[in-house]
Amino acid sequence: AISLAIANAAANCSGPLLLCCEDNASVDRFKRELKYFCANNEDLGVFSLPDWETLPYDNFSPHQDIISDRLSALFHLPQLERGILVVSISSLMHKLPPKGYVSANSLDLSIGQTLNIDDFRGELVKVGYQSVDAVLQHGEFAVRGSIIDIYPMGSRLPYRIDLFDNEIETLRIFDPETQRSDQQVSEIKLLPSREFPLDSAGITKFRSNFQEQFDIDL
Repeated sequence: AISLAIANAAANCSGPLLLCCEDNASVDRFKRELKYFCANNEDLGVFSLPDWETLPYDNFSPHQDIISDRLSALFHLPQLERGILVVSISSLMHKLPPKGYVSANSLDLSIGQTLNIDDFRGELVKVGYQSVDAVLQHGEFAVRGSIIDIYPMGSRLPYRIDLFDNEIETLRIFDPETQRSDQQVSEIKLLPSREFPLDSAGITKFRSNFQEQFDIDL
């Protein structure tokens, strides 16, 4: 009933709504329910900004699905005129990247586009994607001859890029469990795999700010 009331409020509101939840479990539940109630209204996008579920000094990274949801929300928020953003209380306490960071570090691919495999691999690594043998989760890519599999952040399913020489011949959605490609699409957008830059300039800036704040030599 609460989700239905929120969906109705969003449908009658001239701007987006912010729904604050106590934890990630509540974020997931409300996101599922709100997507169901908003399914027939294409103008109402439902996005989530869950907590990372990690502590500052944990030796592991947040789950890729969490990062994917956050990046999808950060990408769509600047142009979101109507819809619902579901966040956890802890997410409201964290700083976010600059408004244009996600779009500036995204890559667009379309059929017929020229693509150099070596350059493309370098671009993917630069924005944080990981090279693997078989793509199974967000933020991974695999190169096998003229075929590139990639699971973009913010995407529901991974894509298979088939090249003819240096030209994109087909773009297909594929099932990560069976590795079989199916539906063909005309274009895809690749969001960065992190909310912060991993290149040398980004690392240098982080070290400089850290040294300045804590007066420590790295």
